[in-house]
Amino acid sequence: MSSGIAKILIVDDNPQYLADILPSFGYEVQVAHDGLQALQVLTNKDNDIDLVLLDVMMPHLDGFETLKIIRNKEHLETLPIIMLTAVDSEQNQISGLKFGADDYIVKPFSLPNLLARIEAILRRVKIAQKTIANHAKSVNIHVSNENPIVPLTQREKEILSCVAQGDNNAAISEKLFVREVTVKTHLNKIFKKLNVTNRTQAVLVAMQMNILQ
Repeated sequence: MSSGIAKILIVDDNPQYLADILPSFGYEVQVAHDGLQALQVLTNKDNDIDLVLLDVMMPHLDGFETLKIIRNKEHLETLPIIMLTAVDSEQNQISGLKFGADDYIVKPFSLPNLLARIEAILRRVKIAQKTIANHAKSVNIHVSNENPIVPLTQREKEILSCVAQGDNNAAISEKLFVREVTVKTHLNKIFKKLNVTNRTQAVLVAMQMNILQ
């Protein structure tokens, strides 16, 4: 999440109301009029979007398809997304949440309700990021005899080095000339060998154990 004012991407073919009102509540706003425009903004890894308000009914690429594409991109997996729809359908809500939406609001909605949901999600993200940052500063991994760290192969070290540089699976695949599924397989083996559950922990452990030079 960017520091200072939170930046919200409104993805809607009729965004004027939210684009006009949200800045008065302290948010910076960017607008995309359909899913394709939204993907152009979000696939730029230098984007500083903190949260997406994603309408379901749009031309060219609807909200559900846009959501699925976003969630399939590794650097966007945790980007907060609130779905907006004029159709009060339980199935639509289930679909949105199933595809990875963080929340789902039916139009017409009350502004206080929307603002409360935005604030709640951004607050959770901020707390989570603070926790990760504190963990990174104070991490002290204890390697027990019961779960010793298994040495990594040269290829696993190469992949973990790419992870430490911020590369996603697609970038690692291209850089090392292997398939993405192979990268995922290696990462799973790395997590198991280092007794960790995610990429951040793997890099932290590797740095502490001087596995990465």
